[in-house]
This record gives sequence, structure tokens and C-alpha cells, in this order.
Amino acid sequence: MTEDITACQQFQLQLPELIGSPEVLEADSHLHDCPRCRALLTDLETIAEVARDLFPCVEPADELWEQIESALWHDGGPREPEVN
Repeated sequence: MTEDITACQQFQLQLPELIGSPEVLEADSHLHDCPRCRALLTDLETIAEVARDLFPCVEPADELWEQIESALWHDGGPREPEVN
């Protein structure tokens, strides 16, 4: 039983690196053998999907960079960063 807990802990420690790699997750033997970690992964994927729906990615307007550049030149152009 302790071995299962250790395997779950090890998997969960690696999960942040694995979460964006579906092909790696599919090949993970622990994930195939452990219903608890599969349920955790499903919950995390659901949370991520809902979060994406709450805060959709909005593409800036095409002219945004032109407006930024114009504002910079209007203020005297780009400057060297200040060194403290």
C-alpha cells in the first residue's frame, strides 16, 4: 500500500510538466493503473477548461502596435533603459 502512495506522490510531482503533453500522459503507466490519479487529472483538465472559458484569450487589434509605436515617438522616441 505504501508503494502505491509513493507512486501517486511521484506522479503528482511530475504532473505540472506532464499536463501539457497528452502523448506523454497517454504513455504513463501509473496513470493507466491508478484510478485516483486518472480522476485527479480529469478534474484538473476540467478546471483548466472552465478557466479558459471564463477568461477567453482576446487578440489585440491589428493597429495596436502602430498605436504603441506612435505613442513612443510622440513622447520623444525610445530611450535607453535607466541604470540604477
